[in-house]
Amino acid sequence: MKIHREGYLIIAVAILFVWVVIVLFHFVFLNSLVDTSLIVAGAIFLLLIVQFFRDPRRYPPLHPDYILSPADGKVVVIEETIEQEYLNKSCRQISIFMSPLDVHINRLPASGKITYMKYHPGKFLVAWHPKSSTENERATFVIQLHQGIEIVMRQIAGAMARRIRYYVSEGQNVVQGKEFGFIKFGSRVDIFIPNDAHVKIKLGDHVKGGETILAELTS
Repeated sequence: MKIHREGYLIIAVAILFVWVVIVLFHFVFLNSLVDTSLIVAGAIFLLLIVQFFRDPRRYPPLHPDYILSPADGKVVVIEETIEQEYLNKSCRQISIFMSPLDVHINRLPASGKITYMKYHPGKFLVAWHPKSSTENERATFVIQLHQGIEIVMRQIAGAMARRIRYYVSEGQNVVQGKEFGFIKFGSRVDIFIPNDAHVKIKLGDHVKGGETILAELTS
């Protein structure tokens, strides 16, 4: 299993922590049952940490009219709304909640150019809270597609997620399906697309970043 680079330090610290706890308890209790219990608990803890940072290979269905899912997780919002940070007009919002068990790599939904990017410090409300999209720590990106259409994508930190990472910059040309960021320990990604796009998923669906087609643009 391939591990994402964001996990290297955290996994190393977790291994050291588990080792220190096992050694300390061994010398304090001198009990083989305690040793065995701690080893099992430590192994489970490390397995959970490692699986969180897994980096599975993805096979994007590349197409200029497809809007791919930017994240793994559950679709919790599909609604018409006004995107107020950049577009300032009516559009379709799709929100994906990423639980701690989901892959937390974020992938580009479409090819184009990053025309706007801004990081916002903020609160850490639970990711499914209605105000998390505007009040939580977040990063907003706008991708201008080849048709001239602009879509907005937003990484949102949740109650557990305290670190947003992104690897793109304003003015950069980007490729559909490629990795653009990472959010640690539970979070949400919103995407805002034209109202006339044909949505291909429904509420409650579990989607895969870089593979699931969220919508298809009308030519």
